[in-house]
Amino acid sequence: MRLSRFHLATVKEVPADAEIASHRLMLRTGMIRKLAAGIYTWSPLGLRVLSKVENVVREEMNRAGALELLMPSVQPKELWEETGRWQKFGGQLLKIKDRKDAEYCYGPTHEEVITDYARNELRSYKQLPVNFYQIQTKFRDEIRPRFGVMRAREFLMKDAYSFHLTADSLADEYRNMYDTYGRIFTRLGLKFRAVQADTGAIGGNASHEFQVLADSGEDAIAFSSESDYAANIEKAESLAPAQARPAPAQALERVPTPTQKTIDEVSAFLGVKPAQCVKTILVRGNDGLVALCVRGDHEVNEVKAAKLAEMPGESVLADEAEIVRATGTKPGFIGPVGLPENIPVIVDRDAAVLADFVCGGNADGTHYRGANWERDAHVTRVEDIRKVVEGDASPDGRGTLSIARGIEVGHVFQLGDRYAEALKATVLDDAGKSQVMQMGCYGIGVSRIVAAAIEQNHDDAGILWPEPMAPWQVVICPINAAQNAQVREEADKLYAELSARGIDVLLDDRGLRPGPMFADMELIGIPHRIVVSERGLAAGTFEYRRRGESENRAIARDEIAQLIS
Repeated sequence: MRLSRFHLATVKEVPADAEIASHRLMLRTGMIRKLAAGIYTWSPLGLRVLSKVENVVREEMNRAGALELLMPSVQPKELWEETGRWQKFGGQLLKIKDRKDAEYCYGPTHEEVITDYARNELRSYKQLPVNFYQIQTKFRDEIRPRFGVMRAREFLMKDAYSFHLTADSLADEYRNMYDTYGRIFTRLGLKFRAVQADTGAIGGNASHEFQVLADSGEDAIAFSSESDYAANIEKAESLAPAQARPAPAQALERVPTPTQKTIDEVSAFLGVKPAQCVKTILVRGNDGLVALCVRGDHEVNEVKAAKLAEMPGESVLADEAEIVRATGTKPGFIGPVGLPENIPVIVDRDAAVLADFVCGGNADGTHYRGANWERDAHVTRVEDIRKVVEGDASPDGRGTLSIARGIEVGHVFQLGDRYAEALKATVLDDAGKSQVMQMGCYGIGVSRIVAAAIEQNHDDAGILWPEPMAPWQVVICPINAAQNAQVREEADKLYAELSARGIDVLLDDRGLRPGPMFADMELIGIPHRIVVSERGLAAGTFEYRRRGESENRAIARDEIAQLIS
């Protein structure tokens, strides 16, 4: 590609709302341009990178035996009603009407559509197992789209769906996709980790997320110091403490805390550690409010809490009016002692072994000191409802947990028969009996991978692309080519030679001065730079620098192809 014939529009300034490196650099390089909140145009430069990611994904999916198709992005309401997700999916589902007032949604995912396809196409167990995939634009109406394409409303996704006669067959394909994802992210040059994950709105029996490790990641990952255990912090189990609860040693005492509401304020005021306090959170349950009690230095895990029998499948904080109506007390002073008996009290494992603890007094401006379970506060039951923290014992019993940040770029699920049962997707088994199919679901955020790679690979000058994702492998930068015919001719000759070898090469023939030309090439992150200059040609060499290195090297023409490959 000759850069004089390409649309490259780099800029120095970016909007103030570009908070993370990938968003800033994708705007500065001109890879994307914002059309509306969470909706972006991909420029020719951005599309080159996006297409390279897409090609690797497609090659590995085909290698794994999956079959590519393309489903409609607009989906009828009736399908979503069959699975019960028309209302359950929530505000992220963009609902639209046609001229006849028929209702549709713009697909955020395609479980319903592919299952409808399968129930009409698959008749016999002899057609199974089969795995269909597509690479297609999705839309989820995020409440707060941010971070550029990292959390956009419209995004490019690879979604695959497998169908099986048995759970064992599903487990085999799940492993196949797990291994395939590992190959995809390895080929793309990403540092990643596969972690156990919650199945979330998709549902199913088991799932793993593939997380690109980056300090800017929204997800927290817990991993063991002594084993290969790794899980999303929402999924990681907090083991019950080994020690038993001490016997009460203090009398219950109500103390005034007129302005102290938070754990930090209360613990400092009363001279106790946060770990000796109990934090009580009131959430909306199936039959009124539910109290969740954790140690003062811990946080409630909303995903774990949502799975409690008392909960409607989600964890929603009660508002102040609900809390006052139920307890007569404002938030900040709620505790398990003296709560109305109709409020279930679910206590975390670590909080359950505390004795003589501090908690809210259930009266404005007060807390209790010397509180104890059973003696002073009833316990409905003890559960694991907190987020794990650094140093916790690993759930597999080997080592302790460390916490890292990650960006989710892939997710695999064993769905079981959830969607096939709802949509009556059956085949005849070898005995001629109708049987509901088992399903797997496997997603990759293709456009998110681009942003995640930048988060993991950048410096003050710009992007440092992993080579398989770079818009071009190598750029040729001729110096003063307009005034020097030999420089121009040698640059053209080198460009033709590298192109003939199958190397993806860019010739910067815009006629810029070296400073601005080099700055642009570093900004867009081309891995290899070759400078053709009058001085170098006089010495019989070219000047070479790999992106990210600080020194140039003089190399001969016959070294170039080997160096780049």
